[in-house]
Amino acid sequence: MDMMRLYCLGASWLPALMRRLLQALLVALLVGTLCFFMTRMLPGDMAYRIAAARYGYDMVDAAAAEAVRHELGLDRPLLAALCDWWVRLLQFDLGRSQVTAQPVMTEIVQQLGPTLRLSLLALALSLLIGPTLGVLAGLRPGGWIDRITLAVSVVLRSLPSFLLGLILVLLFSVRLGALPAAGHDDHASIVLPALTLALGLAAVSCRVAREAMVAVRNCAYFDFALGKGLDLWQAMARHGVRNVAVPVVAYLGVQLVTLVEGVVLVETIFAWPGIGHALVHAIFGRDVPMIQGAALVLGLLFVVLNALVDLACTLLDPRHRP
Repeated sequence: MDMMRLYCLGASWLPALMRRLLQALLVALLVGTLCFFMTRMLPGDMAYRIAAARYGYDMVDAAAAEAVRHELGLDRPLLAALCDWWVRLLQFDLGRSQVTAQPVMTEIVQQLGPTLRLSLLALALSLLIGPTLGVLAGLRPGGWIDRITLAVSVVLRSLPSFLLGLILVLLFSVRLGALPAAGHDDHASIVLPALTLALGLAAVSCRVAREAMVAVRNCAYFDFALGKGLDLWQAMARHGVRNVAVPVVAYLGVQLVTLVEGVVLVETIFAWPGIGHALVHAIFGRDVPMIQGAALVLGLLFVVLNALVDLACTLLDPRHRP
């Protein structure tokens, strides 16, 4: 019987998995194509910028730029270069960096680990801070916790991530000297960039959890649980947590856009050696294969995290099962 249930569940998830794979393919083609054209449309001589990134601005002249242009085929027609990239993408070949001459896939694999560590820690901190405060605020609507969390959430959401990061650096690094301001030399280096991302996410999840908690608190089944003799925290553990978690996890899929966008800025501010940091350096160096590869991985990361959010919603709420 259990095997039959697992078979039915797997069969129901197969169409959803196929849709996700198609979505990933479309994201790869769209992101890579947009990056290709946007990079070529940037002002300035691409060959000169790549040569400057390789040898330094003091060592670059017109001959060096022309040599780079001929070496990398930058004088080829745009359509031919784009079609060549599409063919290599279907072969899982992202090409070589035009600055370092290393395979793009090798560099991205090295940078993916730090980005995943930073993103997952930020998500964990946001889910620890935001929903916890939201539940406490929802238990006493209009109370002092509710009012304080509302004010803090508004302030955090109004601050861009780079400004919030600088404030945290001034507070914890400059004034208190408790945490490193940038780099990745020790385990404490990840705290400030993760906290910068987490606070922005927690500001939204706090209010989502608060509204969900107010709705649960006003439901008849919650009042019935209290009428049976359960205290407030027992009723929360048995009937409230799961119902509050569903909208929080569901809205997390919307927040993933903010997370992926914030990773690029935060990694640059804190010199964290991830994909976002590499993407910014590749843009300055006009390293088209690296730009395409980094943007492609960030887009696919968004698709994968969204799929995990859908799976979590399904496990929490059987009504969402396909």
